[in-house]
Amino acid sequence: MTLLAVERIKLFTTRSPWWCALIAIVLTAGFAALVAGAAPSEAQIDVATTQFGYQFGVAVIMVLAALSVTTEYRFGTIRTTFQAVPNRGSVLVAKAVVVGLMALVIGEIGAFAAWALGYAIRPSDAMALDTSAEWLNVAGVGVIFAFAAVIAVAIGILIRHSAGAIALLLIYSLAVENLVQLIPTVGPKIHKWMPFNVADKFLHGSGAAQAGPPPSDAVLSQGWSIVYFAGIAIVLLAVAIGVAKKRDA
Repeated sequence: MTLLAVERIKLFTTRSPWWCALIAIVLTAGFAALVAGAAPSEAQIDVATTQFGYQFGVAVIMVLAALSVTTEYRFGTIRTTFQAVPNRGSVLVAKAVVVGLMALVIGEIGAFAAWALGYAIRPSDAMALDTSAEWLNVAGVGVIFAFAAVIAVAIGILIRHSAGAIALLLIYSLAVENLVQLIPTVGPKIHKWMPFNVADKFLHGSGAAQAGPPPSDAVLSQGWSIVYFAGIAIVLLAVAIGVAKKRDA
């Protein structure tokens, strides 16, 4: 049995991934329905507007990804795994791949469900997926979910405690990046390179949803934005694996 199959079995034999997946999809799609339903009849909404809630879905997925690691440390099953497979790096990479693929699927389901709900509530030409940018607005959400999950797995490996990892991930993803802008002089410059701000640039480019938050101020292009976000995820995972190899399980 391959490591990927083992990690898949371990992930899906508990209830928390199923609940987290459902909550992430409901949040991502639910905000689209809320925004579309609450917008004035004369207001125009577009495809980007339907993805307003993806950040809340990402937060839930990061909780799921962190728990996939920290629960193993909590119950000691990670020791058994490392005894069976001495190469810790391959075990942790397999876990990150499985969790990332699950996050990708959840993100795509949530994003297309959000677009479908928005289109059903407010059908218009602006809601059609006619351009590559509009397809990226929707299909790109799953990619962000996947790399965010890898980041969360890395944090889970580094911290090893569920409460600490979840608190750090939620506080960072929902608050820290916006609060950085309040730092005098350097805050706005730092914000341009914050990971999730850059990830938002990948989804929406320099434009913004007609009803939603302002556009990302990241300086990178859309293509380089996802490369940057993926690079951060991979580097964090590499650092986490290096730390895991040097300390006791």
